[in-house]
Amino acid sequence: MWQRGLNWAAVALVGVFGVLWIGVVVFAAVSTPMWVRALQVGFGCFLTGWAGRRAAWMLRRTAGDA
Repeated sequence: MWQRGLNWAAVALVGVFGVLWIGVVVFAAVSTPMWVRALQVGFGCFLTGWAGRRAAWMLRRTAGDA
């Protein structure tokens, strides 16, 4: 039971970090070249997408257990 809660916490942490990463890149990193910002936004989208995909997988797995 603890492991399931910790898995959800880790997925939520990665998702929030991805969104914050995008926010920092868009609003605070104005002095960096545009291509670097685009790569960093891509990385933030990757993290957010990974967290969403993992959460969906965990929900499907949980629904299968019930």
